[in-house]
Amino acid sequence: MKISARNQFAGTVTAIAPGAVNGTVKVDIGGGHIVTASITEEAIADLGLAEGDTVTVLVKASDVLIGK
Repeated sequence: MKISARNQFAGTVTAIAPGAVNGTVKVDIGGGHIVTASITEEAIADLGLAEGDTVTVLVKASDVLIGK
């Protein structure tokens, strides 16, 4: 499958926290960096996500915000 998102990070699922509609998935992308994604519970189930899974984090955003 080809994907237009250029920001792709391979990693390992370290935690999944379920919610009422959306859950959070933490992915260790190496170098001490963890990316947290908020996705639907349906997507978590459809993907069959579990701790220890190897996944790819895809980032496609029209805006990136930085605060200090």
